[in-house]
This record gives sequence, structure tokens and C-alpha cells, in this order.
Amino acid sequence: MTKTRADRRRKLRIALALTGLSVVLGACNTTEIVTQTVPTDYRQRHPIAVQEGKKSIVIFVGKARGGLSAAQHADVAGIARDWVREGTGSVVVDVPVDTANSRAAAATYQEIRSALTSGGVPSRAIVQHPYRPEDPGLLPTIRLSYSKIAAVAGPCGLWPEDVGPTILDPGYNENRPYFNLGCASQRNLAAMIDNPADLEQPRAETPAYTARRDIAFERYRKGTPIATPSSESDKAKLSDTGK
Repeated sequence: MTKTRADRRRKLRIALALTGLSVVLGACNTTEIVTQTVPTDYRQRHPIAVQEGKKSIVIFVGKARGGLSAAQHADVAGIARDWVREGTGSVVVDVPVDTANSRAAAATYQEIRSALTSGGVPSRAIVQHPYRPEDPGLLPTIRLSYSKIAAVAGPCGLWPEDVGPTILDPGYNENRPYFNLGCASQRNLAAMIDNPADLEQPRAETPAYTARRDIAFERYRKGTPIATPSSESDKAKLSDTGK
């Protein structure tokens, strides 16, 4: 009986020793956990990215008339000019078929194709895509679209945390900006960028206008005024605006 109790005590001491050793070894092999937080800089929270987007216009066609109006012809000519400058793919023309205005749409497509080629779009870059409208109650339209490189930001309107005083928001007491702050400004800036390549690199220098530069240097060499001279009567003349 005594030997059995001694064996139990010895086994208990061994178990406690192994438990203490495992705790010590576990403390030596700790891994640092870094909590990821929302960046404070709005440019990091809502970065402007360069992606391939799409530009499109819609041409309304009635069932009793084919061809383009003056305003529609100007829209198609504008698409042609923009495609020459920024297009990265074909100009796709979606033309409705099996509709009340399908015959007029087919005639309008031929005029659209002529306007595009006159604007500098090669005929091989114009792709006709027939389609059947899903909603028969809507007026089928002709849509022109092409791919382009665009700067985008967002989406905006995301509120992952409560902006009010709450213990659930760890950044409230730290006076950090809320997540959606600056998203609209970044999105508007991306929409105003004419050439997305300007975000990555500067443009190449254009040739100088040597004719005007030579005239200015010649006047400077002779000591004559460089500015364009104006008469004395123009200096004292008042504007007629508002009269």
C-alpha cells in the first residue's frame, strides 16, 4: 500500500515537472502578432488605380426614321476622335434585331460606320454586334463602346466601423479619420485625369516654338520691349460689360 502511494506521488511530480517545462518552452517560442489597422493617409485607404475601362454612347433610333440627326452625327464624330487618341480595342456597335426599329437601326448603322471611318477609325476596327433586347417595352438603341485606359478609385460609401462614440471602435479615442474620408476626392481626381500615364511618369517634352522664341530673343538683344505694344487709347478704355 505504501509502495503504491509512493509510485503515485512520483508520477504526479513527473507530470508537474513536464507541465512546467512545456510552459517555459512555449514562452520562449512566442510569435509576435501585429494587428492590421486602417491606414491614416487617405491616399493609402483609397488609392487611384490604372485599369482598362470602357467608354460608350447611346444612339436612339425611331422605327420610322433611319440615319443620324445632326446632334447624333456630332456624338459619333466625337467617339471617333476620342478612339484615335485613347482607344485600346475595336469600336463595338450593338445593333438591335427583330424589333420594330430594326430596319431603321440597320440603315443608321451604315451611316455610323461611315462617320467613324471619316473620323479616323479603320474599317477593320469597327465590329457590329447584333442583339435582341430583353425588355420589349423599352426603345431598342444602338450603343457604341470601346476599351480605354482609365484611372479609377473607390468604391466609396463603405463604413466598416461606427463613426460615433462607441467602445467597439478602437480608433475613436485616438482621433483617427474614418474610413470613407477622402474617397470622394480621390474618385473625382481620377475622373478628371486626362491621361492616366501621368500618374506613373512625366510626359516627354514637346518641340519649342522657335519662331516666337527667335523674335523674343532678337528684341531682348536690341533692348526693345518684348511685350506686345498697345496704344494709349486702349490703356484707358473701359469695358462695356453690363451696359
